[in-house]
Amino acid sequence: MLRVAIVGCGKIADQHVQAIGRISDCQIVALCDRELLMAKQLGERFGIAKCFSDVQEMLRTATPDVVHITTPPRSHFTLGKQCLAAGSHVYLEKPFTITAEEAQTLIQYAEQFRLKLTAGHNLQFTVEMLEMRKLVSEGFLGGKPVHLESHFSYDLGDTSYVGPILGNREHWVRQLPGQLLQNIISHGMSKLAEFLGDDLIEIVARAHQSPLLRGLGGEEVLDELRVLIRDKSGTTAFFCFSTQLRPGLNELRICGPANAISVDHVSGSVIRKENRSCKSYLTYFVPPLRVAGEHLRNARRNMASFLRRQLHQDSGMKELIECFYRSIRTGGPPPIPYREITLTARIMDEIFAQIYPEKETKRNAARVGI
Repeated sequence: MLRVAIVGCGKIADQHVQAIGRISDCQIVALCDRELLMAKQLGERFGIAKCFSDVQEMLRTATPDVVHITTPPRSHFTLGKQCLAAGSHVYLEKPFTITAEEAQTLIQYAEQFRLKLTAGHNLQFTVEMLEMRKLVSEGFLGGKPVHLESHFSYDLGDTSYVGPILGNREHWVRQLPGQLLQNIISHGMSKLAEFLGDDLIEIVARAHQSPLLRGLGGEEVLDELRVLIRDKSGTTAFFCFSTQLRPGLNELRICGPANAISVDHVSGSVIRKENRSCKSYLTYFVPPLRVAGEHLRNARRNMASFLRRQLHQDSGMKELIECFYRSIRTGGPPPIPYREITLTARIMDEIFAQIYPEKETKRNAARVGI
């Protein structure tokens, strides 16, 4: 039985508790938050008795095998080191750390203690992403991906999230190097990192503020981002984050030398696009019917999963956590390769250095003591 603890008892912690509750042979033994009341309220909702306001006391008293860190990102590096030093494996919510340097240091620290880490990239483990990965491993693309596209949307219509950020310059999101973008885009960026090589030779990032955010008093906060990436092997990628697209897009497209795959997280669909030509006017009829068949196939699969009670809003998180726990029990590799975690962080570092150059200048000055 794996003993699990959660540090940080805000909104996302509820999803972790619910996902862990669907996994066998594990138990949440402790909750921790600087505001003890937050931990106690979460404990009351889910019947978890041991609540703490001090991480070291929790680690010493509860001795968890695994700790889920669901606090704001600036605390991830320090808390991760504390938990690893105490002998606990660590699940870090996204973004994994503030910088790639912190990510690499934390991974080295885990390897030194022979413990495991993973990042909260739960959208990588949805049913549709698992199917996509199976198609790729079976050679459906016909070779290495030639081009990738990741679209990720966020709706600012509900101001309960963005309102407090815009109303307080000291809000923890405003203190991140990439501000609002850094707290969200790793979900979409990690999908590209899976298929890009480590040697990136080009990253071009452009960002601006939407009229909606400007109307809400967005000040220096940016919410529209476009990025072009190319690795040494020639694979190219495009990333788009937007708060303005309607309907919202949450898609991954992978183009290979033979065929292509499109993954839609909104509908939980995988569309296989085969390079099959049609003669004459059949071009206008057969391809649409093929696409219709793909959508029907996805609808049947999702309906069957729903009837079997296997379709949940947090299925990706449950799958990721279960894979992580399995790697701990069996000694196998973690579900997300460390290469992908650090590459995601490296790309994000470069994006934020380009779109917020004044912050990068201040960080560099701080490093050399100016």
